[in-house]
Amino acid sequence: MISTQIQTAAYLFASILFILSLGGLSSQESAKHGVFYGIAGMIITILATVFGAGVEGHIYIIVAIAIASVIGIIVARKVEMTAMPQLVAILHSFVGLAAVLVGFGSYLDPATHLLQGAEHNIHFVEVFVGVFIGAITFTGSIVAWGKLDGKIRSKPLLYKGRHLVNIILVITSVILGVLFTMAEGNEGLPFLMIMTAIALFIGVMLVMAIGGADMPVVVSMLNSYSGWAAAAAGFMLGNDLLIVTGALVGSSGAILSIIMCNAMNRSFLSVIFGGFGEVMHGSEADMVGEVTSIDHEAAAELLKNAQSIVIVPGYGMAVAKAQYPVHDMVDILKKAGKQVRFGIHPVAGRLPGHMNVLLAEANVSYDLVLEMDEINEDLPKTDVVMVIGANDIVNPGAEEDKTSPIYGMPVIQVWNARNVIVMKRSMAVGYAGVQNPLFYKENTDMLYGDAKESVDKLNGFLRG
Repeated sequence: MISTQIQTAAYLFASILFILSLGGLSSQESAKHGVFYGIAGMIITILATVFGAGVEGHIYIIVAIAIASVIGIIVARKVEMTAMPQLVAILHSFVGLAAVLVGFGSYLDPATHLLQGAEHNIHFVEVFVGVFIGAITFTGSIVAWGKLDGKIRSKPLLYKGRHLVNIILVITSVILGVLFTMAEGNEGLPFLMIMTAIALFIGVMLVMAIGGADMPVVVSMLNSYSGWAAAAAGFMLGNDLLIVTGALVGSSGAILSIIMCNAMNRSFLSVIFGGFGEVMHGSEADMVGEVTSIDHEAAAELLKNAQSIVIVPGYGMAVAKAQYPVHDMVDILKKAGKQVRFGIHPVAGRLPGHMNVLLAEANVSYDLVLEMDEINEDLPKTDVVMVIGANDIVNPGAEEDKTSPIYGMPVIQVWNARNVIVMKRSMAVGYAGVQNPLFYKENTDMLYGDAKESVDKLNGFLRG
């Protein structure tokens, strides 16, 4: 058992480590150190909490932590990088559920009903808000997981008057909150339960109304929701560190979501509220031109004759685990005196930074990886662009077709290069469900097949 003073000092030190962790995660070079800071901070937090004053049943808590840790290790080792967005989404749901359970537990605690005056009202507001945010996070994260995993269709579920329905539900929840705060004893429990049901429904409908192209923003926003839910739980439990940590996660998730919306030319409110004030588009423009394809030998010849090459990875590369042979291909081309770089779109894949993590996993040098704005300037002077498993992020319809659902979203302008090789399994549409005019352009050739197998074949011809 440790004293309150030591626990407070431990919490303060852990808070500093969490801040350093966020700072470290801001760049690829320092990301590993950021992760270690976060791990150290969490270990200190758990020890200081479990062995803090007033905590009983240590053996049960330690056993529960041990069981949960084993489950976490097993799950983490089995999850592929392609399924990481789904894992993140479902973990957010656990945080939301925890906030709901903490809220009900705090309300049912007999000591809660001994509070008087302003202290009583403030605590009841904390409970109500914490449960409300937690419930929305719980069901919203489950729907996001379903969409990312393909168990729920990615197209947005839009129905007439949905915004009015959501507004009415929120107003109803506020009224229930007032009644809940004024209730005596356990008389407020029905109000809390009705609000929880409403919040669970709101969480489902909010995320169901968001399309697949905006899911990376949704994941980061759910991360923000889970942070605010944790902060609310901290207020309910009187845990300062949980408040600080939740606020850090909540604010950083919100900032990331806003940055991503700007990168996609999306309105933040439009994404979060499922097309609030959206402009209805007509049918997509008909495709003009003819699709041409090449074999692996011809593609390798294009690479051999090129001096500047840009690789644009997408979710297809992640699915095929092609990042490792891509790393080998980069080494071969660089040894041949070629300039090789990567162009990364902010929302490539299913999660912010998904492609950066995959390339880092394959030990691709950081200085070869450029953001969309940096690489777009050089594409007109690029000999060959290789698009590996990407679709929506290289779609010229986002700039040229006003009827396209993704019109206005900044994309990597690969069509400005002299030659474009698009590596795909088929002509299927991307996650946003729209056709890609890039495939029909004169300077574009399709290279069909599994990305990993295709890159291996290219490497064979390049070595030969």
